[in-house]
Amino acid sequence: MSSQQPPVVEAQLLLSDLVIGESPRWHENRLWFANWGAGEIVAVDLEGNAEVVAKGPPGLGWSIDWLPDGRLLVTGQGLLRMEPDGSMVRHAELSGVGVDRFNEIVVDGRGNIYVNGGVEFDPGEGNAPGIIALVTPDGSARRVADGIAFPNGMAVTSDNSTLIIAESFAERLTAFDIAADGTLSNRRVWADGVGPDGICIDADGAIWTGVRPFGDNDVGRVREGGEVLERVKLDMPCFACMLGGEDGRTLFMLTADWRMNESFDHNIARLTEGPRTGRLLTAPAPAPAIGWP
Repeated sequence: MSSQQPPVVEAQLLLSDLVIGESPRWHENRLWFANWGAGEIVAVDLEGNAEVVAKGPPGLGWSIDWLPDGRLLVTGQGLLRMEPDGSMVRHAELSGVGVDRFNEIVVDGRGNIYVNGGVEFDPGEGNAPGIIALVTPDGSARRVADGIAFPNGMAVTSDNSTLIIAESFAERLTAFDIAADGTLSNRRVWADGVGPDGICIDADGAIWTGVRPFGDNDVGRVREGGEVLERVKLDMPCFACMLGGEDGRTLFMLTADWRMNESFDHNIARLTEGPRTGRLLTAPAPAPAIGWP
Protein backbone atom coordinates (compact mmCIF):
# COMPACT_ATOMS: atom_id res chain seq x y z
CA MET A 1 0.00 0.00 0.00
CA SER A 2 1.26 3.44 -0.90
CA SER A 3 2.37 5.66 1.99
CA GLN A 4 1.25 8.81 0.18
CA GLN A 5 -1.60 10.56 1.96
CA PRO A 6 -4.73 10.33 -0.22
CA PRO A 7 -7.26 13.19 -0.25
CA VAL A 8 -9.77 13.30 2.62
CA VAL A 9 -13.53 13.43 1.98
CA GLU A 10 -15.75 14.95 4.70
CA ALA A 11 -18.58 12.90 6.23
CA GLN A 12 -22.03 14.16 7.20
CA LEU A 13 -24.38 12.73 9.85
CA LEU A 14 -27.64 11.23 8.54
CA LEU A 15 -28.91 9.17 11.50
CA SER A 16 -27.87 8.57 15.12
CA ASP A 17 -29.07 6.67 18.23
CA LEU A 18 -28.30 3.26 16.75
CA VAL A 19 -26.76 0.38 18.68
CA ILE A 20 -24.47 -1.12 16.01
CA GLY A 21 -25.42 -0.73 12.36
CA GLU A 22 -24.28 -3.40 9.91
CA SER A 23 -25.05 -4.88 6.47
CA PRO A 24 -26.14 -1.67 4.68
CA ARG A 25 -27.97 -2.18 1.37
CA TRP A 26 -29.45 0.40 -1.01
CA HIS A 27 -32.91 -0.96 -1.85
CA GLU A 28 -36.09 0.67 -3.18
CA ASN A 29 -34.72 4.21 -2.80
CA ARG A 30 -33.71 3.78 0.85
CA LEU A 31 -30.74 2.46 2.77
CA TRP A 32 -31.65 -0.69 4.66
CA PHE A 33 -29.41 -2.05 7.42
CA ALA A 34 -29.24 -4.36 10.43
CA ASN A 35 -29.32 -2.61 13.79
CA TRP A 36 -27.43 -5.16 15.87
CA GLY A 37 -28.27 -5.22 19.56
CA ALA A 38 -31.77 -3.93 18.87
CA GLY A 39 -32.87 -6.84 16.68
CA GLU A 40 -34.14 -4.45 14.02
CA ILE A 41 -33.97 -4.06 10.26
CA VAL A 42 -34.14 -0.33 9.56
CA ALA A 43 -34.71 1.61 6.32
CA VAL A 44 -33.85 5.31 6.04
CA ASP A 45 -34.24 7.81 3.20
CA LEU A 46 -31.83 10.54 2.20
CA GLU A 47 -33.58 13.04 4.51
CA GLY A 48 -32.94 10.86 7.56
CA ASN A 49 -36.51 9.56 7.92
CA ALA A 50 -36.07 6.09 9.44
CA GLU A 51 -38.48 3.18 9.83
CA VAL A 52 -38.13 -0.22 11.48
CA VAL A 53 -39.29 -2.41 8.59
CA ALA A 54 -38.74 -5.88 10.12
CA LYS A 55 -37.39 -7.69 13.13
CA GLY A 56 -34.00 -9.35 12.95
CA PRO A 57 -32.28 -11.93 15.15
CA PRO A 58 -31.04 -10.90 18.58
CA GLY A 59 -27.39 -10.19 19.22
CA LEU A 60 -24.57 -9.72 16.71
CA GLY A 61 -23.41 -11.34 13.49
CA TRP A 62 -26.29 -11.30 10.99
CA SER A 63 -26.90 -9.62 7.65
CA ILE A 64 -29.53 -8.98 4.98
CA ASP A 65 -29.95 -9.13 1.21
CA TRP A 66 -32.69 -9.86 -1.33
CA LEU A 67 -33.60 -12.60 -3.75
CA PRO A 68 -34.15 -11.53 -7.38
CA ASP A 69 -37.92 -11.71 -6.74
CA GLY A 70 -37.63 -9.12 -3.94
CA ARG A 71 -38.00 -11.37 -0.89
CA LEU A 72 -35.72 -10.47 2.03
CA LEU A 73 -33.06 -12.89 3.27
CA VAL A 74 -31.62 -12.77 6.80
CA THR A 75 -28.61 -14.71 8.10
CA GLY A 76 -27.82 -15.73 11.67
CA GLN A 77 -28.75 -19.22 12.83
CA GLY A 78 -29.13 -20.47 9.28
CA LEU A 79 -30.67 -18.58 6.37
CA LEU A 80 -34.22 -17.24 6.66
CA ARG A 81 -36.54 -15.75 4.05
CA MET A 82 -39.34 -13.25 4.64
CA GLU A 83 -42.61 -14.14 2.91
CA PRO A 84 -45.09 -11.51 1.60
CA ASP A 85 -47.17 -11.86 4.81
CA GLY A 86 -44.11 -10.98 6.92
CA SER A 87 -43.49 -14.49 8.22
CA MET A 88 -39.94 -15.85 8.34
CA VAL A 89 -39.23 -19.31 6.91
CA ARG A 90 -36.07 -21.33 6.41
CA HIS A 91 -34.77 -20.66 2.91
CA ALA A 92 -32.27 -23.51 2.58
CA GLU A 93 -30.85 -26.39 4.60
CA LEU A 94 -27.28 -25.44 5.50
CA SER A 95 -26.41 -28.11 8.05
CA GLY A 96 -24.31 -29.97 5.51
CA VAL A 97 -21.71 -27.21 5.17
CA GLY A 98 -20.46 -27.77 8.73
CA VAL A 99 -21.27 -24.33 10.16
CA ASP A 100 -24.10 -23.41 12.51
CA ARG A 101 -24.06 -19.61 12.33
CA PHE A 102 -23.68 -17.35 9.32
CA ASN A 103 -22.56 -13.74 9.15
CA GLU A 104 -22.42 -11.92 5.79
CA ILE A 105 -24.44 -12.54 2.65
CA VAL A 106 -24.40 -11.45 -0.99
CA VAL A 107 -26.82 -12.46 -3.76
CA ASP A 108 -25.22 -12.21 -7.19
CA GLY A 109 -26.75 -11.44 -10.58
CA ARG A 110 -27.52 -15.12 -11.25
CA GLY A 111 -29.51 -15.52 -8.05
CA ASN A 112 -26.71 -17.45 -6.33
CA ILE A 113 -26.44 -16.75 -2.61
CA TYR A 114 -23.08 -16.67 -0.85
CA VAL A 115 -23.02 -16.75 2.95
CA ASN A 116 -20.05 -16.97 5.28
CA GLY A 117 -19.36 -17.87 8.88
CA GLY A 118 -17.69 -20.49 11.03
CA VAL A 119 -15.46 -18.53 13.38
CA GLU A 120 -15.75 -17.32 16.95
CA PHE A 121 -15.00 -13.70 17.73
CA ASP A 122 -11.54 -14.41 19.12
CA PRO A 123 -8.44 -13.51 17.13
CA GLY A 124 -6.35 -15.34 19.71
CA GLU A 125 -7.35 -18.67 18.18
CA GLY A 126 -4.53 -18.30 15.66
CA ASN A 127 -6.30 -20.11 12.84
CA ALA A 128 -8.68 -19.37 10.00
CA PRO A 129 -11.69 -21.70 10.23
CA GLY A 130 -14.08 -19.41 8.35
CA ILE A 131 -15.93 -20.68 5.30
CA ILE A 132 -18.01 -19.46 2.35
CA ALA A 133 -21.08 -21.48 1.38
CA LEU A 134 -23.08 -21.27 -1.84
CA VAL A 135 -26.86 -21.65 -2.02
CA THR A 136 -28.00 -22.07 -5.62
CA PRO A 137 -31.42 -21.03 -6.96
CA ASP A 138 -32.68 -24.63 -6.64
CA GLY A 139 -32.02 -24.47 -2.88
CA SER A 140 -29.01 -26.78 -2.72
CA ALA A 141 -26.07 -25.71 -0.55
CA ARG A 142 -22.40 -26.56 -0.51
CA ARG A 143 -19.13 -25.20 0.86
CA VAL A 144 -17.09 -23.37 -1.80
CA ALA A 145 -14.18 -21.91 0.22
CA ASP A 146 -12.58 -22.39 3.62
CA GLY A 147 -9.55 -21.24 5.59
CA ILE A 148 -10.93 -17.69 5.79
CA ALA A 149 -9.49 -15.54 8.61
CA PHE A 150 -12.78 -14.23 10.02
CA PRO A 151 -14.96 -13.88 6.91
CA ASN A 152 -16.72 -10.55 6.74
CA GLY A 153 -18.14 -8.34 3.96
CA MET A 154 -18.43 -9.81 0.46
CA ALA A 155 -19.02 -8.26 -2.95
CA VAL A 156 -19.47 -9.66 -6.46
CA THR A 157 -18.41 -7.80 -9.60
CA SER A 158 -21.08 -6.72 -12.08
CA ASP A 159 -20.14 -9.44 -14.59
CA ASN A 160 -20.54 -12.15 -11.92
CA SER A 161 -16.93 -13.24 -12.52
CA THR A 162 -15.27 -12.35 -9.20
CA LEU A 163 -16.16 -12.56 -5.51
CA ILE A 164 -14.14 -10.45 -3.07
CA ILE A 165 -14.27 -11.10 0.66
CA ALA A 166 -12.91 -9.17 3.63
CA GLU A 167 -10.73 -11.32 5.91
CA SER A 168 -10.83 -9.21 9.05
CA PHE A 169 -8.22 -11.01 11.16
CA ALA A 170 -5.75 -11.07 8.25
CA GLU A 171 -6.45 -7.41 7.34
CA ARG A 172 -6.81 -8.17 3.65
CA LEU A 173 -9.26 -8.43 0.80
CA THR A 174 -9.23 -11.80 -0.97
CA ALA A 175 -10.61 -12.49 -4.45
CA PHE A 176 -11.96 -15.66 -6.09
CA ASP A 177 -12.98 -16.42 -9.65
CA ILE A 178 -16.62 -17.52 -9.97
CA ALA A 179 -17.42 -20.42 -12.32
CA ALA A 180 -20.71 -20.75 -14.19
CA ASP A 181 -22.03 -23.10 -11.48
CA GLY A 182 -21.04 -20.69 -8.68
CA THR A 183 -17.90 -22.56 -7.61
CA LEU A 184 -15.00 -20.41 -6.37
CA SER A 185 -11.39 -20.88 -7.50
CA ASN A 186 -8.08 -19.05 -8.08
CA ARG A 187 -7.89 -17.58 -4.58
CA ARG A 188 -5.60 -14.54 -4.44
CA VAL A 189 -4.90 -11.43 -2.39
CA TRP A 190 -6.78 -8.45 -3.85
CA ALA A 191 -5.39 -5.89 -1.37
CA ASP A 192 -3.24 -6.42 1.70
CA GLY A 193 -2.77 -4.31 4.82
CA VAL A 194 -6.33 -3.01 5.04
CA GLY A 195 -8.68 -3.37 7.99
CA PRO A 196 -11.75 -4.76 6.28
CA ASP A 197 -15.31 -5.24 7.46
CA GLY A 198 -18.33 -4.55 5.25
CA ILE A 199 -17.27 -3.57 1.70
CA CYS A 200 -18.71 -2.33 -1.60
CA ILE A 201 -17.50 -1.96 -5.21
CA ASP A 202 -17.72 1.09 -7.48
CA ALA A 203 -17.89 1.42 -11.26
CA ASP A 204 -14.14 2.04 -11.50
CA GLY A 205 -13.42 -1.33 -9.90
CA ALA A 206 -12.31 0.17 -6.57
CA ILE A 207 -13.51 -1.05 -3.19
CA TRP A 208 -14.51 1.04 -0.18
CA THR A 209 -13.21 -0.54 3.04
CA GLY A 210 -11.35 0.24 6.25
CA VAL A 211 -7.78 1.53 5.75
CA ARG A 212 -6.05 1.41 9.13
CA PRO A 213 -2.57 2.53 8.04
CA PHE A 214 -3.99 6.06 7.70
CA GLY A 215 -5.97 5.94 10.97
CA ASP A 216 -7.82 3.32 12.98
CA ASN A 217 -11.21 4.63 11.91
CA ASP A 218 -10.54 5.65 8.32
CA VAL A 219 -12.56 4.32 5.40
CA GLY A 220 -10.83 4.36 2.04
CA ARG A 221 -11.43 3.76 -1.64
CA VAL A 222 -8.89 1.09 -2.53
CA ARG A 223 -7.61 -0.02 -5.93
CA GLU A 224 -6.63 -3.65 -6.54
CA GLY A 225 -3.10 -4.01 -5.15
CA GLY A 226 -3.80 -1.74 -2.17
CA GLU A 227 -3.42 1.88 -3.36
CA VAL A 228 -5.80 4.15 -1.43
CA LEU A 229 -7.38 6.72 -3.76
CA GLU A 230 -9.57 8.65 -1.31
CA ARG A 231 -10.41 8.32 2.36
CA VAL A 232 -12.96 9.45 4.91
CA LYS A 233 -11.65 10.18 8.42
CA LEU A 234 -14.10 9.10 11.13
CA ASP A 235 -14.09 9.40 14.92
CA MET A 236 -15.39 5.86 15.51
CA PRO A 237 -14.84 2.52 13.76
CA CYS A 238 -16.87 1.84 10.62
CA PHE A 239 -18.56 -1.55 10.72
CA ALA A 240 -19.74 -1.46 7.09
CA CYS A 241 -20.15 0.85 4.12
CA MET A 242 -22.31 0.89 0.98
CA LEU A 243 -22.78 3.03 -2.11
CA GLY A 244 -26.29 4.18 -2.97
CA GLY A 245 -28.46 7.23 -3.45
CA GLU A 246 -30.26 8.36 -6.58
CA ASP A 247 -27.10 8.23 -8.72
CA GLY A 248 -25.21 5.62 -6.69
CA ARG A 249 -22.60 8.18 -5.65
CA THR A 250 -23.41 8.48 -1.96
CA LEU A 251 -21.20 6.51 0.39
CA PHE A 252 -23.06 5.35 3.51
CA MET A 253 -20.97 4.41 6.57
CA LEU A 254 -22.23 2.74 9.75
CA THR A 255 -20.07 3.58 12.76
CA ALA A 256 -20.19 2.82 16.48
CA ASP A 257 -17.96 2.92 19.53
CA TRP A 258 -15.75 -0.17 19.87
CA ARG A 259 -16.31 -1.15 23.50
CA MET A 260 -14.01 -4.16 23.67
CA ASN A 261 -10.83 -4.40 25.68
CA GLU A 262 -7.50 -5.35 24.11
CA SER A 263 -7.64 -8.97 25.28
CA PHE A 264 -10.96 -9.74 23.53
CA ASP A 265 -12.20 -11.51 26.65
CA HIS A 266 -15.37 -12.83 24.98
CA ASN A 267 -17.47 -10.12 26.63
CA ILE A 268 -19.32 -9.35 23.41
CA ALA A 269 -22.07 -7.62 25.41
CA ARG A 270 -19.68 -4.69 25.83
CA LEU A 271 -20.48 -3.71 22.25
CA THR A 272 -24.22 -3.36 22.80
CA GLU A 273 -24.53 -2.28 26.45
CA GLY A 274 -24.51 1.36 27.49
CA PRO A 275 -24.97 4.43 25.29
CA ARG A 276 -26.33 3.98 21.77
CA THR A 277 -23.34 5.37 19.89
CA GLY A 278 -24.18 3.96 16.47
CA ARG A 279 -24.44 6.47 13.62
CA LEU A 280 -25.09 6.50 9.89
CA LEU A 281 -22.84 8.91 7.99
CA THR A 282 -22.67 9.87 4.33
CA ALA A 283 -20.00 11.25 2.01
CA PRO A 284 -19.86 11.96 -1.74
CA ALA A 285 -18.21 9.28 -3.87
CA PRO A 286 -16.40 9.82 -7.19
CA ALA A 287 -17.80 6.70 -8.90
CA PRO A 288 -21.24 5.07 -8.59
CA ALA A 289 -22.17 1.70 -7.18
CA ILE A 290 -21.92 -1.40 -9.32
CA GLY A 291 -22.09 -5.14 -8.76
CA TRP A 292 -23.64 -6.85 -5.73
CA PRO A 293 -24.75 -6.08 -3.09
